[in-house]
Amino acid sequence: MPRRPRNASGGLAYHVLNRRVGRLPLFEKPADYAAFEKILHEAYKRTGIRIAAYCLMPNHYKKQDLTPMMYSYS
Repeated sequence: MPRRPRNASGGLAYHVLNRRVGRLPLFEKPADYAAFEKILHEAYKRTGIRIAAYCLMPNHYKKQDLTPMMYSYS
């Protein structure tokens, strides 16, 4: 059962990360990194969430998001 959306007060920063299980590579070739960056850009255009910083590593990524004034972050 999916969880309910979380309402976020605007202008807050969120630390987001995703790691692949078993320390397996998430990005296996340079094109995977480029494709992920393209997806990040498309998500920014669609949602308005600003990406303050991000770091891509072979088995995980981390990023810092800044939400607009009122946003449902889920």
